[in-house]
Amino acid sequence: MSRSGPNFLLFVTDQQRADHLGCAGEPVLRTPHIDALARQGLRFEQCHTATPICQPNRASLMTGRLPSAHGVQMNGRELSHSETTFVQVLAQAGWRTALVGKAHLQNITAVPPPWPTADQRRPQDAVRPYPGRYGQEVARAWAEDEHFDLDLPYYGFEQVRLSIGHGDDQQGHWRRWLRGQGADAERLIGPAQAILTPELALGRLGQAWRTRLPPELHPTHWIAQESGALLQQYARSGERFFLQCSFPDPHHPFTPPGAYWDLYRPADMRLPASFGATLHEAPPAIEALRRQRRENPALRPGYAAFSATEQEVREALALNHGSIAFIDAAIGRVMAELERLGLADDTVVLMTSDHGDLLGDRGLMFKGGLHYPSVTRVPLIWRDTAERRQLGLRQDLVQTIDIAPTLLARAGLPPVNGMHGRNLLEGDSGRSGLLIEEESQRADFGLDRRLRMRTWRTHSHRLTVYDGQSWGELYDLKADPHELHNRWSDPAWQSVRADLTEQLLRAMLAATDNSPYPSASA
Repeated sequence: MSRSGPNFLLFVTDQQRADHLGCAGEPVLRTPHIDALARQGLRFEQCHTATPICQPNRASLMTGRLPSAHGVQMNGRELSHSETTFVQVLAQAGWRTALVGKAHLQNITAVPPPWPTADQRRPQDAVRPYPGRYGQEVARAWAEDEHFDLDLPYYGFEQVRLSIGHGDDQQGHWRRWLRGQGADAERLIGPAQAILTPELALGRLGQAWRTRLPPELHPTHWIAQESGALLQQYARSGERFFLQCSFPDPHHPFTPPGAYWDLYRPADMRLPASFGATLHEAPPAIEALRRQRRENPALRPGYAAFSATEQEVREALALNHGSIAFIDAAIGRVMAELERLGLADDTVVLMTSDHGDLLGDRGLMFKGGLHYPSVTRVPLIWRDTAERRQLGLRQDLVQTIDIAPTLLARAGLPPVNGMHGRNLLEGDSGRSGLLIEEESQRADFGLDRRLRMRTWRTHSHRLTVYDGQSWGELYDLKADPHELHNRWSDPAWQSVRADLTEQLLRAMLAATDNSPYPSASA
C-alpha cells in the first residue's frame, strides 16, 4: 500500500455561518486558533453548501456528489453503502482513517417521517436498499443497549468515536465515556437538571439551557481529547492518517458550558443588517413564518426556520458565539497536540461546517427552505504548510462537494467517477455559478406539497425556484447584497430571470449522475 502523501485533519462544525469567525470580519467573536489556520493557509470567502441541510450535505462532503446523485436529499434518508466515499479511497490507498464526534450519515432518530402523511398509504419504493446495516446512529438504540455499536469500517472510517445529538444531552460513545467519569455525571445534563435562568427568552422556547456539565465533561472537550489520543497513536505508528474531528456545536439547543455561557452578552450582539429591514416583494415563505408566530405566540420551534424576537436573536447570537469560542479552544488543543507530536508540517488541515443559520436574518432563526447566504455559505479553510503557494483569500465560487476531490488530488490519488466537485488546488474553480439543492419531508410555509427547491447562485445574482409555485426569488447581489428586493416578478428583470433559469437548467443537466460506467456498448 502507498505511504506517500500527507496526513489530513478535517475539522467540521455544525450549523456555523461563514461570517461567524474573527478572520471573516466578525467584530465581537474571538476565534484565535481558527484565525491562525486562515492566516497560514487559504480561506475561501464564497464556499456554499450542496444543500443547507445537515445529513444531505454531510453525505455530499463524503462523496463529492450532489444530493440528487447520492440520494440523501433530505434528513431521514441514510447514505447508501453503495456510495464510494473519499475516506474509503484513502483507506484503500494505505491511510489510517478515523472519525471523532458527529457523523450523521445514517438516521439519528426512529421517529416516523411526516411524508407520506398518516392517512396516506406508503407505496412500494422504486429503489431497494443496498445491502448493509443501517440505523447504526439511532440515539435510542445506543441509550437502550449498552453493547450497541457500529460495524467497522464505517463508510471508510476504521475507527469511530461517536457523539449523537446536540447540546449537552448526547448519546453514542461520549455518553458511555461520561458514565465512567462518576456516578452522578449523567445527572448533570439536560434541561431538567440545568441551572435556572428564568430571564432567558430562548429557555422558554426550549432552545437553550445553562448546563451543569463542566467544560471538561462536555462533548466538545471530549472530541478534542479523543482526537489528541488518536494523533498520539498515529505518531507512534508513523502511518499516514485522515482524521475527521466533528463538533455537534454551535447547533441549537445552545448549551455552552461554564464560562462560555456568559462569555458574550446579548446586549453586545450586532443584529444582521436585514433584521428590521423593509423587504420588497418578499417570498410568501417569510410572511408565512411571521404569521405562524403571530397566531401561535407560545410556539416551541424544532429545527425548522421560525420568526424570532430581537431578544431571542440577541441571546442566540451570544450563546452561539460562546459555543464557537469553546470549539475554537478545542481546535487549539488538537493543533497544539499535532505540533507537540511533530506532525504539523506533514498534515493538511481543513475547517468547514455543514451549513449556516439565519440567526436574525429577516427576523428569522435556524434554517429550512430559504437560501440566504447566512444559511448556504460556510467556512472553508485549507492549511498546507508544504504548499506555501496556497495562501490568502479566494473569492471564486466553491462548494462542499469540492472537498472530496481536492483531498484525493492532494493525496496523489485519482478522482472518483461521478463526483461533481472540482480540485481546488488547480487554482480558480472556474465556475460561473453554483447549483444548490434542497428537499424537505414537510409542506413548509403552508405549501400544498412538500418543499422542493433549486438555487442558481452566481457572483452577481441568486435565482431560486420552488416546485409547483408561481413565485420564486431573484436578487441582484451587486446592487442588493443583503437580498432585500426580490426581482422575480419585476417586468424589467424578466430577461435576466430567463437567462438565469436557462443557466440553472444547464447546471441541473450537467449534474446528472454518470456513475457507474456502462459495462457494454449495448
